[in-house]
Amino acid sequence: MKELMLTNQAVARGAYEAGVRVLSAYPGTPSTEIAESFVKYDGVYAEWAPNEKVALEVAAGASVAGARAMACMKHVGVNVAADPLFTAAYTGVNGGLVIVVADDPGMHSSQNEQDSRFYARSAHVMMLEPSDAQEAKDFTKLAFELSEKYDTPVFIRLTTRVAHSRSLVELGERTDDKLRPYEKSVTKYTMMPASAILRHQVVEERDIELANMVNTLDINRVERSRRGGKIGVVCSGIVYQYVKEALPDASIFKVGTVYPLPIKAIAKFAASVPQLYVIEELEPFIENQLKKAGIKCKGKEIFSLQGELSVLKILEKFNRSVPVPVAAKVPGRPPVMCAGCPHRGVFYVLSKLKLTVNGDIGCYTLGAVPPLSAVDTVLCMGASIGMAHGFKKATKGVSHNVAVIGDSTFIHSGITGLINAVYNESGITLIILDNSTTGMTGHQNHPATGKNLKGDPAPAVLLDDLCRACGVKDVKVVDAYDIKAVEEAVKSGIASKEVSVIIAQRPCVLLDKRPKPVMTVDGCRNCGMCMKLGCPAISRDESGVHIDPNQCTGCGVCAEVCHFGAIKEGVR
Repeated sequence: MKELMLTNQAVARGAYEAGVRVLSAYPGTPSTEIAESFVKYDGVYAEWAPNEKVALEVAAGASVAGARAMACMKHVGVNVAADPLFTAAYTGVNGGLVIVVADDPGMHSSQNEQDSRFYARSAHVMMLEPSDAQEAKDFTKLAFELSEKYDTPVFIRLTTRVAHSRSLVELGERTDDKLRPYEKSVTKYTMMPASAILRHQVVEERDIELANMVNTLDINRVERSRRGGKIGVVCSGIVYQYVKEALPDASIFKVGTVYPLPIKAIAKFAASVPQLYVIEELEPFIENQLKKAGIKCKGKEIFSLQGELSVLKILEKFNRSVPVPVAAKVPGRPPVMCAGCPHRGVFYVLSKLKLTVNGDIGCYTLGAVPPLSAVDTVLCMGASIGMAHGFKKATKGVSHNVAVIGDSTFIHSGITGLINAVYNESGITLIILDNSTTGMTGHQNHPATGKNLKGDPAPAVLLDDLCRACGVKDVKVVDAYDIKAVEEAVKSGIASKEVSVIIAQRPCVLLDKRPKPVMTVDGCRNCGMCMKLGCPAISRDESGVHIDPNQCTGCGVCAEVCHFGAIKEGVR
């Protein structure tokens, strides 16, 4: 039976058919749907972990116990998981261990264009890269077989265009998921120096074995052109699909194992074509290795190191006929926080007070754009607190800066930063924007929401109690829609010489589907004060301000900032 599947769903299906017992992940676009799909199968365990490091540690523990296990994350999540990753390559596995990483060329929802293939090479971990949903399912099953055969974790690498594309997938049956016997081995699983020295030798020997094996693996294959073209192309992943469409006269070496590369097989292919090109997104990962091996090829002297490739870009580089797209005249629409977003009022206050704001990763990053223009820095998950602490120390405590972080991000990697600030007597003010979900990736639960990945009730971390346990004495909980209360709390916080925490609470407006009264305008003096909120439901012309009832969520924040009482609650 075949089914049309998102590639992320196909990875989950492959894991299910491979007999995976345990999956742990942290939501991050474009990888999120893998865990959300896997948890729907019977007889499996899946969870949202607080962060990617924990997710990989959970999967590694399940692997050592003898179960097939998987950890899933986006590319920047591998940075967080790098500590266990590098050592898991030394320990090897018992049950198969697969790590799925989804890169984001073009930065559709990310802060960088990191290329995870370098992690595979640096950590000495094999990496497979599928080109569509069927391959994703098949490669996932193969990855578990290779993991157990060669005693190694194995990466599956996706990119945004592959992860979020759909194609037909042939469904299979689930294999036996019995535990492999666990045998105690200090030299294999206990990585103190004496053991690690021995296991490093094992890793190097395994690298040689894998480098030879991949030359015969059928997921690395040659596709000869029937049109007699004179060029050969080495490619993988989504780029393979682009090349097939753009260059039908080219012979292709389709790489399935981007690490280790099948160098001998590619060398043989290169010798059979007059000119060899390497077409790959981001860094010249494949190209550099081929050139190091003495294989002449062209690559990044033609294609950019930045952004995504496409059929049109490849056609242009090869001087082929390029179809002229019909350009629709659509006005620009920059991203903004949703109408009724509980973060809007907080950023309005911070902008009004002209504070330096160390921001974090999440939809509240949009507080940086006009008209709020409130956020000054965004670095990585949890960095707002550490940066605010450093900013405060550098200015000897006189700076008026605050840290802003979401509830999910605080759980992910903000707690240790807060402990550091308290321990080192920072005096920072931290604002936790608690919207009761992981908003930007599609409303996933986390340890502070009281629900697990399945949506079942789970113990909830109480953020105010947690902050007090970290040593914070001044913890205030305010309604994010109450502008006056937010402003008073912020002023009190920045006036203190000790660490203070403000928890601005309101569920994400998209979670509450109950109809609410809309806001209406009567007697507007067209002062423009409400326009400073940047709410997409509010517009303005010569006659004054107008509120779109189809977008308004009735949050009432606009009424709070109107000095003339022109905005009132109406009826929907």
